[in-house]
Amino acid sequence: RWVLSLQCKGSRNFMSALRRAVEIDFKDKDKHKSQGIYLLTTGIPDQETHTVSAYVAETCSGCDLQLHVCLFSVMADVDSGSVIPARYANPAETAGTFKEIVQAANGRFHWFGEAGVFESDDINIIVSEMEKAISYSHKVCMLWFSLGGKS
Repeated sequence: RWVLSLQCKGSRNFMSALRRAVEIDFKDKDKHKSQGIYLLTTGIPDQETHTVSAYVAETCSGCDLQLHVCLFSVMADVDSGSVIPARYANPAETAGTFKEIVQAANGRFHWFGEAGVFESDDINIIVSEMEKAISYSHKVCMLWFSLGGKS
């Protein structure tokens, strides 16, 4: 319900939001083995990529904190009444920026749009595992056939 009540406003001040999320004194923090921050976004942060990546790397180092990003690329035209961001990049540049930030945080990156999934670390891992299984299966078949003619 909270997410559905959100309205577009403000900017993409990623650094301020991340500081606020990281500096909260989590209740019962010692009881939790890991902590994650999930960023749902539609555009590039207002700050430069290297600044954000450096802060994220410093914040996530030495602890079990990971930053995961879900980028939603909306291809609708921007009308003159909407909020114009302080920094603009096309969808591919935005995805590249968040991939760099996520790598600094040892997190996962997912990029979705109206057409479906453009890129997803989770899907890439699954596809990689499937390719390995197929490769092993082919090797087993070749071994089985090579041993089949021998006594």
